[in-house]
Amino acid sequence: MTKTIPQLTVIDIGQETAGISSYKNIPLSLFNDHIVRVGVMTESFYWHYHPNSDETFMAIEGILLIDLEDRTVELKPGQLFTIPAMVKHCTRPLDGRSVNLTFELAAMETVRCYAS
Repeated sequence: MTKTIPQLTVIDIGQETAGISSYKNIPLSLFNDHIVRVGVMTESFYWHYHPNSDETFMAIEGILLIDLEDRTVELKPGQLFTIPAMVKHCTRPLDGRSVNLTFELAAMETVRCYAS
């Protein structure tokens, strides 16, 4: 079942993520052909890339680590980082839990990277 995303409604991110202690990705808002999601990270997400969309992360709580092939980006609350389409990445919390917003194409494709 798909969650209906409310229009003309104030969304309280703290309320949406309160008490969540395992990985969860919650759609919050649709705008034009994009979506905003709040992610509660409690473990690493697998290595992947998006062939048809950039992906922007904004840290809200905790520290979000974004592993790229050549470096790791550390996002603290209030910081924003964009990953261009086709760039392989892996996200994970630094100390067990982070909360972040993602802004991406609603029809974004995700391709999992497998070890060779």
